[in-house]
Amino acid sequence: MPVRQLPETVVNRIAAGEVVERPASVVKELVENAIDAGAARIDVFTDGGGKRRIGVTDDGAGMAKGDLALAVNRHATSKLEDEDLLRIHTLGFRGEALPSIGAVARLCITTRDAREPHAWSLTVEGGRKSAITPAALTRGTRVEVADLFYATPARLKFLKTDRTEAEAIREVVRRLAMARPDIGFTLAGEGRAPATWTAALPGAAGRLTRLGDILGGDFRSAAIAVRAERERVIVEGFAAAPSLTRANALGQYLFVNGRPVRDKLILGAVRAAYSDYLPRDRHPVVALFVTTDPQEVDANVHPAKTEVRFRNAGLVRALIVHALKEGLAREGRRTAANSDGAVLTAFRPATSPRPADWDWRQSPASPAGGRPWMGGPPATAFAEAGQTAFDVGAPSADVRFDAHLPMDLIDRPLGAARTQIHETYIVSQTRDGLIVVDQHAAHERIVYERLKAALERDGVQRQILLIPDIIELDEATVEKLTDRATELKKFGLAIESFGPGAVAVRETPSLLGKTNAAALLRDLAEHMAEWDETLPLERRLMHVAATMACHGSVRAGRILKPEEMNALLREMEATPNSGQCNHGRPTYVELKLADIEKLFGRR
Repeated sequence: MPVRQLPETVVNRIAAGEVVERPASVVKELVENAIDAGAARIDVFTDGGGKRRIGVTDDGAGMAKGDLALAVNRHATSKLEDEDLLRIHTLGFRGEALPSIGAVARLCITTRDAREPHAWSLTVEGGRKSAITPAALTRGTRVEVADLFYATPARLKFLKTDRTEAEAIREVVRRLAMARPDIGFTLAGEGRAPATWTAALPGAAGRLTRLGDILGGDFRSAAIAVRAERERVIVEGFAAAPSLTRANALGQYLFVNGRPVRDKLILGAVRAAYSDYLPRDRHPVVALFVTTDPQEVDANVHPAKTEVRFRNAGLVRALIVHALKEGLAREGRRTAANSDGAVLTAFRPATSPRPADWDWRQSPASPAGGRPWMGGPPATAFAEAGQTAFDVGAPSADVRFDAHLPMDLIDRPLGAARTQIHETYIVSQTRDGLIVVDQHAAHERIVYERLKAALERDGVQRQILLIPDIIELDEATVEKLTDRATELKKFGLAIESFGPGAVAVRETPSLLGKTNAAALLRDLAEHMAEWDETLPLERRLMHVAATMACHGSVRAGRILKPEEMNALLREMEATPNSGQCNHGRPTYVELKLADIEKLFGRR
């Protein structure tokens, strides 16, 4: 078959296959155009999951008549001042969106430039352009797309249900709204109540307000501000406390120079930063914004511009890990269980009706006989015979009558231990409330942090193999592993090249005991191929350390002396990340005095 030049309509439809994947792609391109036009408000309307109708209206700069005629031609754009594709300051730059949409749908653009006496309108149906006619519009641009993929009906078969497509559109608008809190957004249609996000104030406070409006109040109350800067690269945003997690990574929102992206490098950095806090099947909720010189990042690596490539990827990853770890360490004692009112809502007044013949003297709380109070006389409040029915027994440990307890302990962050209940929980008193500590979870974190510090200080102990293991791998994998040999040695794994396609393992980490070196290396190679990091080995070492910490810590059911309880509280105050154990569970919960007063109707 001879080579021939394809008609322009066919070329546009082929291009539309890359740019216009689904209705959400159309909304993304049109909203990005509105943002680039300097809009302060953007309204989006959809019907039929975007297949029947999409409308995007903005109050941006608009276009003159001549610009409108060019805008629907392929590779015509106002966003590139020259031919330098490494200096892109806008979301769009390809000049493919409008002609691609017009090639597969009915496209109508109405726009008005401030210098024009009135608006102009242009229609494109299946790649055929109409004449430009006068129209009525106060300012900005209104783009309407109807009957998406009517010109390529086969594409309709690959779309999902209207509900699914509408949810994809909603997610696109949410991401763009998070990227630009200074712009007001409205999303309407699909038989739902309109979702409106008003423009927020500039700065971190306004950004958190927008993120809270979109991600919910749970994220707002659990959000930890993070920031790091080095070599003109800035990483900032908000990360949720480790106790607010998701079952997948869909709660991780990443933006590079204001562009929503899905980048494996950044996702891997987030996972590495949270590896000490979460179990493997849970994922954090974060919104991170990376700002750098446009010349340091290539946005022209994906037709839909959803991926980017960094010139110095290692620096960006290190900054993200540092920013997240620094923020999590700063708020180490903060968890969702003690910061968002979860404790208060857990207390429910009893509402079940009592039997008519109920006698409080027959309550299970009434002791069968006189019981000594902690080996001594009963408290004075229960000294009278008429009050003995209220004596419900002694707690596991009690320090209320310790006359030598320094009162300044109450002013410490975790207060002074007052009692131990069920041989598992320590109750302490602070100046403005009370705290309940899970003694096992708290000591588990303390022991784990000690082990980590020892590993950092003394290094990972290595065991030398009597006969080195020779592992056969493909040459590319061997090259990747040997390039990271120095980093692997830091974790106790000594390897070297053993000819083409083989690696010799001479030392392995002692913590891992007898390990399958071949399986470990293949696991490392597969992970490095995807994430470009050595996390599996570090995670396995930390998992062993966490297991050792779990078995070496104070167990539930052990009765503690008052001085032991207070010593545990002081160690928690001095230990990083003591707000949650190694498995991501909270180590303590706090109830403020004001909340207690609310429970009893005093406020």
